Amino acid sequence: MSKKNSNVQSLKNTLKKNKKIQEIYLNFKTNLKKFTKNKRFIVAISGGPDSLALAALSKLYQLDHKTKVFFVLIDHGIRKNSNKEAKQVKKILNKKKIILNVIRNDKKIIRNIQNEARNIRYSLLLKYSKKNKANYILTGHHSDDQIETFFIRLSRGSGIQGLSSMKKITKLSKDIKLIRPLLDCKKKDLVFIAKKSFGSYIKDPSNTDKKFLRVKIRSLKKNLEKSGIYHDQIIKSINNLASTRDILNEYLEKVSLKYVKRKKNETLINIKKLYFESKEVKLKVLSHEIKDFSESYYPPRSKKVLYALKKIESLDRVKLTLGGCFLEKRGDFLSIKKEI
Repeated sequence: MSKKNSNVQSLKNTLKKNKKIQEIYLNFKTNLKKFTKNKRFIVAISGGPDSLALAALSKLYQLDHKTKVFFVLIDHGIRKNSNKEAKQVKKILNKKKIILNVIRNDKKIIRNIQNEARNIRYSLLLKYSKKNKANYILTGHHSDDQIETFFIRLSRGSGIQGLSSMKKITKLSKDIKLIRPLLDCKKKDLVFIAKKSFGSYIKDPSNTDKKFLRVKIRSLKKNLEKSGIYHDQIIKSINNLASTRDILNEYLEKVSLKYVKRKKNETLINIKKLYFESKEVKLKVLSHEIKDFSESYYPPRSKKVLYALKKIESLDRVKLTLGGCFLEKRGDFLSIKKEI
């Protein structure tokens, strides 16, 4: 047996012989078979323990199902050592015969670093997916991420959509979907898998930088646990909110069918009829249509959408740009087109 094949076999043995990892892999495999139907997919890699655990489980799935899998790391070049770290991750994965494709981002990120880096990351992953005819992108989001996101959005005054849990599957574009197969896993379990599979992982210094809100939230979470508010309790509340969100979304779909007409190069919303719906419904319908038309990962900020709605409802003629779209009110209708 060659050294490469020996390393792959050792990965299989590591993952399949440990009972805890077996349980996680079974759940992972069930999610992937359900959502991807064994078609080719992209695995988004960062070098942290959650993404390396995702890489190990995806490699095992690839071996078991003979599926075409692409492992991709986006190097933003924000930190001085980012290129060196990317090479280090490539070396770590290569030992287990996992080929890592590193894509360098040449666009400068000056402000709102984490948010802008995330948007660029998904944009580059989408481009890579289209080029390689892959319809799915996998990320290593886990239940600890759910809790951190919940508190971040709580601090911003988010409504039920924002406070609800991340979905296991999200539509990124017309043909490509984002899948989070590890949402039921805790970070400590993914750290365990990463160590067992590769022996090491990359520590991102920004994860301890107190200037980022997410880092502050992690400290808050530790204090909550000391006060008797535990991980599983918070997740249960988030999932309950998600159930309510899903009911609301069913109603929003019905509203959209009544008031929205989608064309290839334009979306038309009957503003006159939508006017009689609640403020929340109007906000969500417009946000969703802008997000969907622009093929953005996130909808525009609620504050900006509410400002736009105020202008649209108070003026007869309105022209403005929002979320990468050009909005124009014409009579009873609001036209949404791509921003030039």
